[in-house]
Amino acid sequence: MKKAASAMAVAVAAIAVVAATLPAAAQPASIGGAFTLTAAPDRTVHDTNFHGKYLLVFFGYTGCPDICPDTLGNIAQALRLMGSRSSQLQAVFITVDPLRDTPAIMARYAALFSPNITGLSGSSSQITAVERAYHVYAGPRDPATGAIAHSAILYIMRPDGAFASALPDNMTAAALANSLNRLISAR
Repeated sequence: MKKAASAMAVAVAAIAVVAATLPAAAQPASIGGAFTLTAAPDRTVHDTNFHGKYLLVFFGYTGCPDICPDTLGNIAQALRLMGSRSSQLQAVFITVDPLRDTPAIMARYAALFSPNITGLSGSSSQITAVERAYHVYAGPRDPATGAIAHSAILYIMRPDGAFASALPDNMTAAALANSLNRLISAR
């Protein structure tokens, strides 16, 4: 595990060195950015509302049969394992299904996992814009099952709103808590 983490750190450092030498037009696309979405009860939320804390962003939908509930469960458990440090982080769950996942539905669903996860929705155009900003894939609804294929990455944004890290959705709660604690400690 330490060997893999060390190799990952070397790879990330190498990418940063190469990116710094590229002309601006060839720079890698940024992750994250300004957004305007809606939290229940019809409260407009901007990305800047979360500045001052680390932001853990996860995209999915309430009808997801497996990945989303598993990941949200791990996020909730990781927040508990972090103890008081979790107060330095805000977790948000952004729908990829704005036609079905209203702000009220997102709020109720997120609360099933933790009161510390904020469910966000918005218009189709708002959701498309935030998906683009985070480079999220959300495919069309499967007509037979209603499932929506989507990317499943945990995005970590720094307190100033800049991208800090991306983590896989399948981390255990303990591994996620450890990663988040290390990130917060490095601040």
